[in-house]
Amino acid sequence: MYLGIDLGTTSVKLLIMESNGQIIRTLSKSYDLIFPRPGWAEQNPDEWWNATQQAIKEILLGLDSTQLKGISFSGQMHGLVILDENDEVIRTAILWCDQRTEQECDYLNNEIGKEKIYEYTGNIALTGFTAPKLLWLKNHELENFRKIKKIMLPKDFLAYKLSGVFASDYSDASGMLLLNVREHRWSDEMLEIIGINKNQLPALYESYEVIGTIKSEHAVELGIPKTTKIIIGGGDQAVGAVGTGAVEEGIISVALGTSGVVFAPTDTYIVDAENRMHSFAHANGKYHQMGVMLSAAGALKWWVEDVHSTTDYALINREIATASDTGSLYFLPYLIGERTPHNDPQARGAFIGLALNHKRGEMSKAVIEGVSYALKDSLEILKSMGLSIIKVRISGGGSKSRIWNQLIADVFNLEIATIEVSEGPAFGAAILAAVGCGEYPSVISACRDIIRDKKIFYPDETKVDYYHEKYEIFRKLYPALRDTFKLV
Repeated sequence: MYLGIDLGTTSVKLLIMESNGQIIRTLSKSYDLIFPRPGWAEQNPDEWWNATQQAIKEILLGLDSTQLKGISFSGQMHGLVILDENDEVIRTAILWCDQRTEQECDYLNNEIGKEKIYEYTGNIALTGFTAPKLLWLKNHELENFRKIKKIMLPKDFLAYKLSGVFASDYSDASGMLLLNVREHRWSDEMLEIIGINKNQLPALYESYEVIGTIKSEHAVELGIPKTTKIIIGGGDQAVGAVGTGAVEEGIISVALGTSGVVFAPTDTYIVDAENRMHSFAHANGKYHQMGVMLSAAGALKWWVEDVHSTTDYALINREIATASDTGSLYFLPYLIGERTPHNDPQARGAFIGLALNHKRGEMSKAVIEGVSYALKDSLEILKSMGLSIIKVRISGGGSKSRIWNQLIADVFNLEIATIEVSEGPAFGAAILAAVGCGEYPSVISACRDIIRDKKIFYPDETKVDYYHEKYEIFRKLYPALRDTFKLV
């Protein structure tokens, strides 16, 4: 048996998998988010650890835990976890969605220069990344900055607690803005700019590599063998891509969760000349391109649950299905700023073209159309980079909607496939554990054996041209409104 642990933003999800990919059991434990100020987001790493320990005990109840061979991880990316010389957490973790570092990003991109940052890391500074968080700490909490003995990412904190090994992987480290992604090493130049040293950073591994075994005290407490291997795992998007089989060139993954991701594996290191995509290492040992939007299914959740105070998504879907043509109605889904392609933390959402004939159904339809267009922005960049697209696999909470899957097929003008197992990053982590323990010779071979398509949505040729025309108009809306967002 193999255990995959996905440390998400709102909960930790665990999955037990047999060697053939069959899922035995899943379980999740939630924890709280902390919002100290508008635009800030933090969590207590000790709550992650407590929830994970309890979840491991519960998921193994009734199973032969002696058969557990390996544990691996997926984790929310970019979060800053810092420990002192006594291995105590210094302060709450600053999360991926935290927007407090706009000034630090301006310093890195404009004073140091985008060209240099890009040369050192393969990316430019974004508010979610880890290095700007360290600069913010240095600028605003110098005492805490000076206490730092270990800098780690969220899932690395769990791996450290379980194994005692201070480690990370290339895929997750790619999102710190401290890694030279092309050369798979910490960037000496970036460490000097931030004011840290390599001793404060973890040793780096491929996502499928074993970093050690479980600590004896935890093996006893959790009731699992002391020989259980700890495989480092990776960032949630790369590991989620493993869970959908997006580990070979031509197989594109669309993650339709709270945020939205268009993910393209590449065999070699390539970059977008305009810095709109993330150029990161992949959990398969190679590379990937990734476009990220911050409010995807999260935009629909806001519209349904916060605005309309309901969780009846079946009703919303029926209203969308019977809604009239949205025509000139558009929705910009930039509710908390945006990354790809605009890199604008000030961007905001908007309905445009509202008329008296528009009811909730048309507005709901406009919401999912707007998210689909924003995802297409990333797809178009991938095409401009010369990447071939053979297959698109979709996952995440939004992919449970047949209407939305069909809409994305029409907007993309591509076949969209759901997969038989839609457990995402936790499933990918379990696959990495199996590879690390020698069950499969590579991540690619494991995915070829395990991942299967469930349903394919084909583009409706009667709608492709219509959505292409609407998308071209959508692309003009953000530039037209950009300056007004600065006033919000």
